[in-house]
Amino acid sequence: MRAQVVLHAARARSNARIARETSLHLDTVRVWRGRFAEQGLAGLADRRRCGRPARFTPVQVAGAKALACRLPAETGVPLSRWSCPELATELNARGITNAVSASTVRRWLHQDALKPWQHCSWIFITDPHFRPKAERVLDLYAHTFDGVELGEDEYVVSAEEKTSIQARCRCHPTLAPGQARAMRVNHTYGRGGALAYLAAYDVHRATVFGRTEPTTGIVPFMSLVAQVMSQEPYVSAKRVFWVVDNGSSHRGEKAADRLTEAFPNAVMVHTPVHASWLNQVEVYFSVVQRKVLSPNDFTDLTEVGDRLRAFEVRYNATAQPFQWKFTTSDLDDLLARLDRHTADHPEQSSFRPAA
Repeated sequence: MRAQVVLHAARARSNARIARETSLHLDTVRVWRGRFAEQGLAGLADRRRCGRPARFTPVQVAGAKALACRLPAETGVPLSRWSCPELATELNARGITNAVSASTVRRWLHQDALKPWQHCSWIFITDPHFRPKAERVLDLYAHTFDGVELGEDEYVVSAEEKTSIQARCRCHPTLAPGQARAMRVNHTYGRGGALAYLAAYDVHRATVFGRTEPTTGIVPFMSLVAQVMSQEPYVSAKRVFWVVDNGSSHRGEKAADRLTEAFPNAVMVHTPVHASWLNQVEVYFSVVQRKVLSPNDFTDLTEVGDRLRAFEVRYNATAQPFQWKFTTSDLDDLLARLDRHTADHPEQSSFRPAA
């Protein structure tokens, strides 16, 4: 910025014009132009300031950040991930810094938004037909199938099972929240068994159909299908597309044939392997988990089932379709990023999804 002021001045421009072109205050331009005229290039440097000089050099700060960006196992440290105190200890032990505190390390990492104590999981795409399968599901959400817009008598239903919902009977009653006090749930509980919750979600009508079963399997899943397909508008629909994942209850072509044999107007559409996040009913299950099942405090499985069915009625009364924003364009961007990643790190995966 100071050099720009000098270069503009060398072109015989006025202070006012320099201020306009550099977006600086007129006084700022006057100060640095005057200093350069008096002292030359040395006048553009900072003057000596009072106060304690910096204890750590930029090289030491960069060394701390570089260490934070390496896995502890790669450096021979028996840790799964870094914390600021552990980083401070390691920096002192390696001689990168002298007596640095954890708070100082935390401040350095904050400058570059580094959080080595956090982690997230991920998985490579393993389905060789990931894109066509995902595209078919996303097109259904956008009212399209095989390039043809869905008719008014065609519906899209997303189905899945939520397994092992326990009935935990707390040994002491749950206390309601009060002034400056959160709701209190006793840590000790007795187990009252577990059940499975099967749900089918009409994507465009925002309607949920659910049932509870002792366990999952082909028979419980087909019972859910029959529950939906035996009522209007599905019983007289031209086609009803069932979006499911690759669980054992509805995996492969046999499951698709079994569904079509029982209900000729039903079409099973599978999500790619390890891509249940494309199934919209999972969003509904997350709502159920937050609003109905957490914290878990039920006397028995009958109460669990009654609560789930009552919530369905409450949800359907006001439900709106989910604002699904992940489109085929986003899918292409995702696959492009994965391609770039595997190209940069070929040793991590030899798989390339089919286009």
